[in-house]
Amino acid sequence: MPVSVVASNRASGRGVATLWVAMLAGVSAAVTLGLACATPFVALAALAGMRLRLRDAMALMVIAWASSQLIGFAVLHYPNDPVTIAWGGAMLSAALAALGAARWGGGKARAGGVAMATGFGAGFVAYKLVLLGWSFVLGGVHTALSPYWTAQQFGREALILVGLATGWRLLVRAGVPAPKLPLLDPAQ
Repeated sequence: MPVSVVASNRASGRGVATLWVAMLAGVSAAVTLGLACATPFVALAALAGMRLRLRDAMALMVIAWASSQLIGFAVLHYPNDPVTIAWGGAMLSAALAALGAARWGGGKARAGGVAMATGFGAGFVAYKLVLLGWSFVLGGVHTALSPYWTAQQFGREALILVGLATGWRLLVRAGVPAPKLPLLDPAQ
């Protein structure tokens, strides 16, 4: 295959991935604003872990985190103190852990819906465990361990994931090109 065709295919592949990262980041920002800074990190991790290459999925998580911080501090007027800022960093580490766990968990299943559900479950556990670890340092163990808040977050994230996955399918059916699935191509 001529080099120009390979380069063109890579560029168009990058453009497709960038389009999806931008669309998902925009949805994440809207959800974050609508839910008063409850960014759907686990739902994003599950979808991105199954549908995007690792670097694109990581970029999405960082962009979603950065937009949630911007919304939290600039729009919702979160306190500008060291503990609140540290919690922001803790959330980024938890979001990236959720992504890693979602990719690992989803990779064990291989079937579309089962992989997504397994990835979601693994991502949720990783996210909560990382936040629990940070809560021992920053405070808030009672909230991190609260069955009420955990169940509420799990349900909210699951519903958001269903919405994201449904939106993904509808857009692909409408003609928006989808990136190559990372689980079908181990080199990704």
